[in-house]
Amino acid sequence: MRSDVTHFQCEIKDRIATVRLDRPDRKNPLTFDSYAELRDWFRDLVYADDVDVVIFGSNGGNFSSGGDVHDIIGPLTKMNMKELLQFTRMTGDLVKAIVNCGKPVIAAVDGICVGAGAIIAMASDLRLATAEAKTAFLFTRVGLAGCDMGACAILPRIIGQTRAAELLYTGRSMSAEEGERWGFYNRLVTGETLEEEAMTLAKKIQAGPNFAHMMTKTMLAQEWAMSIEQAIEAEAQAQAICMQTGDFERAYNAFVAKERPVFEGD
Repeated sequence: MRSDVTHFQCEIKDRIATVRLDRPDRKNPLTFDSYAELRDWFRDLVYADDVDVVIFGSNGGNFSSGGDVHDIIGPLTKMNMKELLQFTRMTGDLVKAIVNCGKPVIAAVDGICVGAGAIIAMASDLRLATAEAKTAFLFTRVGLAGCDMGACAILPRIIGQTRAAELLYTGRSMSAEEGERWGFYNRLVTGETLEEEAMTLAKKIQAGPNFAHMMTKTMLAQEWAMSIEQAIEAEAQAQAICMQTGDFERAYNAFVAKERPVFEGD
């Protein structure tokens, strides 16, 4: 997987990729270029065999301030409908790329996490945050609907319909304590240990059966649109596939030998 990106930071070490937006002086806003490059990077991740887990980190004490006011919002006011739809589809494609990348994604959130930044955290599989994290889906604050980049579909599934409705209608900040209590954040950590905690979690996941993790992520996404009967059948097929992996046999042999299994992702 390539790490020579232009519009965000990327480091790959021990099969864990850490990405973060790279404009800390402006609280890491997204631009047209960073949207597109992140979308393409996560799309390519599906085919990467050297990355098992992704950490989407903060930078300079903040996660992301969302779409850049000058680089994105200003130009949008001058676009025609065709151009606007191309943009909104592109931003939605970033969420789809994160959801469908086949690798667990951990958001490590510090400070400002608003607009499209909050959406990226929402699209991640797991979320850690500091007590200073302020998360807001503030689209109504700029005269737009709260239904942006899948927010009306995904956010209610995480925190519940009425809580999501409040955040999407008002655009107010959700405190870190609220985020943890409501289930948006898995847990809160200190700012000093945020990166360490995220890496520890990533290593724990990475040490597991990564082919099976891919199947879990796939099923978590696909089963939203399935009936219970369809979901049970889909999981039966997915689990049967996993039972043919080397990791499944390794786990059995380790259990018999009373040893800890060492998974290889095949």
